[in-house]
This record gives sequence, structure tokens and C-alpha cells, in this order.
Amino acid sequence: MGDTESCSSRAVSFLPSLRRRQRQKVEVFNEVLCRLKESNHEESNLPGFEDELWNHFSRLPTRYSLDVNAERAQDVLMHKRLLQLAHDPVTRPAIEVRLVQVRSICDAKFSGSVHSHSARNVELQYSNHPSEQSNLPPPAFGSLPELELASEAQDNDNAMITSPLHCRLMHEVTISTNDKPKLLSQKQILISEASQLKNEFLGGLLHSLTSLLSEIGLNITEAHAFSTSDGYSLDVFVVDNWAHEETEQLRNVLLKEIQKLENNTRLKSSAVYPVVEKEKKGIHNHVKVPVDSMDVWEIDPNLLTYESKIASGSYGDLYKGTFCSQDVVIKLLRTEHLNDKMRREFAQEVFIMRKIRHKNVVKFIGACTRPPNVCIVTEFMCGGSMFDFLRKQKQVFNLQSLLRVAIDVAKGMNYLHENNIIHRDLKAANLLMDENGVVKVADFGVARVQDQSGVMTAETGTYRWMAPEVIEHKPYDRKVDVFSFGIVLWELLTGQLPYEHLTPLQAAVGVVQQGLRPPIPEHTHPKILELLERCWQHDPTLRPEFSEILKVLQKLAKMVAEEREYKQEEKSCRRAERVIRRGRD
Repeated sequence: MGDTESCSSRAVSFLPSLRRRQRQKVEVFNEVLCRLKESNHEESNLPGFEDELWNHFSRLPTRYSLDVNAERAQDVLMHKRLLQLAHDPVTRPAIEVRLVQVRSICDAKFSGSVHSHSARNVELQYSNHPSEQSNLPPPAFGSLPELELASEAQDNDNAMITSPLHCRLMHEVTISTNDKPKLLSQKQILISEASQLKNEFLGGLLHSLTSLLSEIGLNITEAHAFSTSDGYSLDVFVVDNWAHEETEQLRNVLLKEIQKLENNTRLKSSAVYPVVEKEKKGIHNHVKVPVDSMDVWEIDPNLLTYESKIASGSYGDLYKGTFCSQDVVIKLLRTEHLNDKMRREFAQEVFIMRKIRHKNVVKFIGACTRPPNVCIVTEFMCGGSMFDFLRKQKQVFNLQSLLRVAIDVAKGMNYLHENNIIHRDLKAANLLMDENGVVKVADFGVARVQDQSGVMTAETGTYRWMAPEVIEHKPYDRKVDVFSFGIVLWELLTGQLPYEHLTPLQAAVGVVQQGLRPPIPEHTHPKILELLERCWQHDPTLRPEFSEILKVLQKLAKMVAEEREYKQEEKSCRRAERVIRRGRD
């Protein structure tokens, strides 16, 4: 397709390391938008459609943009519609079933012939099917691997392919619902069926859906799974072994079975299974984590792949790895140091993380509780930590970007406090960024559920960010996180380490005994200055709640954006005036 810049103009993330991925997403978005407008699609003419379409791409991982067939722009609209339906319990799960044409190569030796150095031309043949097939679409996510190889070979004159390319009718099943990790498969997927998948399994419903499709007699030939940033799933399967003329019947069967699946709270999986069941079988040597009737999160360590070490600590290591082909971070505890205190903290972290889900909180995938594989698995955040961004890359934020990050953090913390969770170690190193530059709160190693009395005791956290009442071992509540947020906001403003010329202990003594706070830069926006001083008040009752902090930041962000827009318009007017004057001269 031609140049798509005229259709839309989207800003690329302020993070240099993420610009390439963001640009790819923008390019696909623009192509889809242009195709819809050129075809005069009714929905594309509605007010606000462009923003709605961009929000659709933004909430899905970049992989969606790279995999989806942009030439089939209407398929993107179908995915958008299903995700919207999934929000409403009445229309959830949202299911679309349709017949598609799938091209495949029959010769089993095909892959070897692709790389032959013979100069023979590619010969692609199609089997004879009823003429009605010509109106059927291809799958939304392109072709099978062997067809991709065929396409590459067709572009190269020296490739040799003698195998015919056949069209087959199959059903494409697209399902959107809650991305609940507790809805898992009851039976292990047959090896013969699993080998046909494209190895793109994520968490959530995918395990259960593959098993369900198998149980009703379907053979899965392709699978694509995506999780949105706000907790919904989009799973797409290409299946056969169902009568072509019974598409609507297949949809009804799937709808009935998936609803039954979602109502079943006692499911087990070969990948993830309840700790409760393991305890019934007499296994007691794992870390005991409080459970409830809906608890399903234990991961089979054999499904984890360790790729590279990210960081090391006194009691464990952090690895980048994969779980069922999903990029993850594995926090592995060293079992030789596994004392009672570490067991309690590990159990508390799992207990908290499994219950929270928010787009500004790092997503919990699961955990392993049996030595020697005691670990917590979370989503991989390719943007790294805010600490690394500020100091190692020596980057600083303009006011608009600073507010965007601060709002993300405030949203995540407000959600935690609404659920009576105190983080207790909020700092730049525990703020991670995803591929779109969205910032998420991470590391719940010392987080706690607030007691009913509202106060807690014991020193915890990191001295440079620690509230005075915690340093002094006084009773405290969730306002300790507000104090730490004030220090984080100062970090975003300056790009510096708090009290960098003092040791952590010296900083703590200064905070308590001398009212020490980081120096606020001279040209700080008055609203930011006021918020900083309120957040790090010595008296916790004088500090604002995160709900109020969020309102202040959002109001300021709106004002800054309007001022920027006004300045741009003013600059354009001055430029136009200069052009007019030159024309008169």
C-alpha cells in the first residue's frame, strides 16, 4: 500500500529504545485506517473513530500489530468489536466463528526443497473447490509457516518447489473474554494436537480453550493469543474437523461450553494447578501460601525457560525467560538461603500479587513453591526500570512526559490502596515500563495487606525513600507510600538519586531528626512544588490520598497540554504573518 502518513499522525514513544516497536505499530495502524477510509467503511466515518482504533492497537501488544493481516482491515474491526463486547458480562464471552480459506502445501518434504540451489521456478497449484470459496476470507493472522516459505520462494527465481499449494476450508474461531489465569484446562492437550500449534500460548484462557476445542472434536492447526493491558483476552484459532455448513451450530456449542468452563472453579491444568490439590496428595515441602476456593496459580517449573540473568541479590536472582512462549521475568530464590523469614515474605508476595490486576501494576503469571524451583513469574517489561532510564541513560523528562509517568504510578498506587495493599518500597527501581512506555508498579516483596486497625509497625523499605514514621518504628498506614511517591516524583523531576552525597543511614537520620528533604529545582512548576511538599509532610495525616494526587496530576496535565497547543497555534500564526509580509514586499 502507498504512503499512509496522510491518514493519521501518531507520536512515537519518548523512550528511544521503544521507538522502533512503536513505529511499527503506528505504521500498521495507519495502513488499517487508510484501507477503511478508502473503502468508505461506515464505522470509519463516525466521530472519534481514529482514536478508538488507536486505543484498540495500544491496549494490545505490539506482536498483534506485526501478526495481523493489515490487508484485512475489517478483521481488525471484528477484533475491536469482540473486545468491546467482552467488557459486558451479558455479552461475555464474545465469539465469532467463520469459514476461511487456508492454503497449505501437501508435500511433507517441502521444507527441504525450499533451500535447494536449483534454478527451477516455483509452481503453485490450487486444488479444485466449489466456486463459493472465492468469496471466503483468509485467516486474520496470515498463513501457516510452510506457506510463508512458499511465498518467499516465489519471490526468488532460484528456489525449487514442486509441491502443489492447496486451498482448504476451515473454521476460524475468535474468542474474547476476561483474561483470568484461573480458567485453565482440565486435561493435558494431546501431544499430536499440541505439535500443530504455532507455539504462541500465553496465560489466561488459552490452556482451557485448546483443551475445550479438542474435547468437542476440533483439530487445531493455528493458534494466536493476546492479552490486553486492561485484563481481557483475544484468542484466535484455526480449526478443522467440523462440517462447513454448520458454522452457527459450532458457535452455539462453543458459547455453551465456554460459559460452563468459566463457571467451573475447580479446574486443574498440567501447566498450572491448585496448591490445595497438591497438599491433599501429601506434598508439604513447598512454601505454604494462603489459599482460597478460587486459587489456581502454581506453575510447572518444567514449562519455564531461563534465557539470561537480569540482576542478582543476596537471596536470589532475576532472569528473563519464557513460560509457554510468553516472555516473562522469573524471580528465583536461592533455596540454600530459604529461611522462615524469606518463606513468609515469598508467601505474602504471591498472596498479594495473585489478587491484583491493573494496567499500571505488573501482571502476575504464577509461581513455583517447591524447592529447588521457588520462584515468582511476572510479565516481562521490555522498557526496563525507571531507575535505569533516569540514571544509566542519563535521560530527563519534559513536564508533559513527567506528568504521564507520574499519572501511571498514581493510578497503580491508587488501585493498590483501594484494595488495602501498602507497597512499602515505592521507588524508581520498582517502576517498570512496557513496550508502549506505560509505567507499572512492581516488586511486592515487602508489600502488605493493611490491618483492619489501619496501622502497622516494623521498619521496611529503602532508607532514601522511607517515610519518617517507618524509620522511627512507629505505627504507620498507607500514607507511607505517599511519602515515597513524593521522593519518586522528585527523581522524575531531577533524574538524580535522593541524598546522593549521604549514605542511606545518614539520609534516614536527616529525614527524622532534621526534617531533611531533597532540594527542589528552582524552576519547578508551582503545582508540582506544592504537591511534593504535601507528599513528604512529616505528619502522615497532612499527606494527600492517591485519589487526590491523581486528580491534581490529571488536571495539571490537561492544562499543560492546552498551553502547549496554544503556543503551537500562536507560532503558526506568526509564521503565517511573516509569509504574508514577505509576499507584500
